[in-house]
Amino acid sequence: MGCQTDQELLGIIERVKPLVAKGKVADYIPALKAADQSNVSAAVFHITRGSDVCVSAGDIEQKFTLQSISKVLVLALALIDQGYTNVFQKVGMEPTGDPYNSMIKLETSSHSKPLNPMINAGALAVTSMVNGNSPDERWHRILHFVQCLLGGKAIGYNKEVADSEFKTTDLNRSLCYFMKQHGVIDGDVDELIDIYTKQCAIEMNCLDLSRIAAVFANNGRDPQSGNILIEEEIARICKTFMVTCGMYNASGEFAIKVGIPAKSGVSGGIMAVVPGKLGIGIFSPALDERGNSIAGAEILKIMAEEYHFSIF
Repeated sequence: MGCQTDQELLGIIERVKPLVAKGKVADYIPALKAADQSNVSAAVFHITRGSDVCVSAGDIEQKFTLQSISKVLVLALALIDQGYTNVFQKVGMEPTGDPYNSMIKLETSSHSKPLNPMINAGALAVTSMVNGNSPDERWHRILHFVQCLLGGKAIGYNKEVADSEFKTTDLNRSLCYFMKQHGVIDGDVDELIDIYTKQCAIEMNCLDLSRIAAVFANNGRDPQSGNILIEEEIARICKTFMVTCGMYNASGEFAIKVGIPAKSGVSGGIMAVVPGKLGIGIFSPALDERGNSIAGAEILKIMAEEYHFSIF
């Protein structure tokens, strides 16, 4: 199942490359403007073909920031730290048709809590639940957790992107102050924003992303060492949110057309999971009007059609 060779995957990339002209690189975060709109790369990690079989094509060494993909990873860590009940007392489980940075559901919800962990308000609340005695400790626990998902590989974050987001994220600050007023979060807002912008700026390539996706595809177990990195139930919860909320307000359409858990970020990355079989990492920074990689989503659509990926 899935692309068996680099050449096969390259063929799919070549088919979707013309689409990048129809997309637009994210420019509301100034440091993301410099991305090469023509870039398309992908990696497919097979967990059923030995310990580390990865098919890849395109500029696979090109690094990009996780942006909203980090929401899935930090949700897993918060669930490890706080448990199911504590996390979902503060954050809901329902998808929303509103943009990911909207405040409207916070204002109209009877509990004034974010609808789900994949919108910005919910992700900020989740980040606030990561254990640590200081903001610096919480941030380093997040980074260490992501490194563990990569088998211990040392990675960092893009300081320019993080600083750029920190300076231009007043809407997220507004979400935080609203939630603080209603007891969803506590503590210093700018300290939380600092951690959140750093987590969004964690940097890797599509090979790395496919390996992390493979952990979720393997029910939380490292596909190479066999070690349990995430409890199976936590991995299941994260994959469910990826299906219902992972592609912003295009998640329902994506579930119908592709039918696998996936999470996108405005840098152009997509992490996708074929449970029990594959982890997929894609990077192509040209976005559609809803903030998803236009070529990346099409790659997954083609794969779903040709390899019958849908979980439904």
